Amino acid sequence: MPSELWDLFWLNRELLNQITKLAADCIMTLARKLDVVPAIFTALHTFGRDLKRNVHVHLSTTRVGLHTNLKKTKKLFFKQHSLMKMWKHRVIKLFKSRHIILPYSLTNQFNNAFNFNDLLNSLYHKNWMVFCQKASSNHYANVNYLGRYIKRPPIADSKLKHYDGNNVIFKYLDHKTDTYLETSFSVFDFIGRLIQHIPDVNFRMIRYYGILANRVRSKLLPILYKFLGQTEKAQLILPSYSSLLISNFNLNPMICSKCNNHMIHVLTIYRNTASHTLLGYHNHLSESTFC
Repeated sequence: MPSELWDLFWLNRELLNQITKLAADCIMTLARKLDVVPAIFTALHTFGRDLKRNVHVHLSTTRVGLHTNLKKTKKLFFKQHSLMKMWKHRVIKLFKSRHIILPYSLTNQFNNAFNFNDLLNSLYHKNWMVFCQKASSNHYANVNYLGRYIKRPPIADSKLKHYDGNNVIFKYLDHKTDTYLETSFSVFDFIGRLIQHIPDVNFRMIRYYGILANRVRSKLLPILYKFLGQTEKAQLILPSYSSLLISNFNLNPMICSKCNNHMIHVLTIYRNTASHTLLGYHNHLSESTFC
């Protein structure tokens, strides 16, 4: 969406709860015309590559969906220009339907002849950036590509180039020139730019719609798996405390370092203790009378 709207989300935080729903509704509206329900998830980003405010939505949708009669599947196709028109219409309508707190950077531009509605009308007549990635049959590449957006931080560690105690230098990709640029901020300016993108408590950055919506996924996903000739994935088994220590430190906490016998877990006590201190307890326990 146009940069004039980015700052509004910081003063009107509730709008962030609506924006991904609007993006998904564009896809769902086109799909409903074909009596199809696609699978959709969205990832909301509030940052640009140089840590500036840049609210935008990454949306992934299937190109095949369930027919509403649940007896067949049907292919979907989306036109970029149509999506752009639907997206900007919904966003402009959202801003016009709410009482919006405006930043000074906008209000100082307004007068009797030009107000906020006039600004929204002018933005509506612009072309907005709606990028449609080409569909790929390489699902391994798809998962890697989507995974970067699902858990992506505002800036990766690899982009941080130097810190001298006063200033932070990092690089970022400039989309206009398709080249990497370096920029420098004082440490407090850098921290300020970074922490402004921390989401509110309990705010969901990833959201699901269509077949993946929580209220229908248990019913619709098994039907879709059947049509695709797939089986449901087994329940994910999370790594245990022992397996993490073995893989990272080559240390099995359930094996006594004194007699090599297998120990039985009796009690776990959580405290605000550094990890290196906790690891030190291993030898202390092995020398206790429990061995």
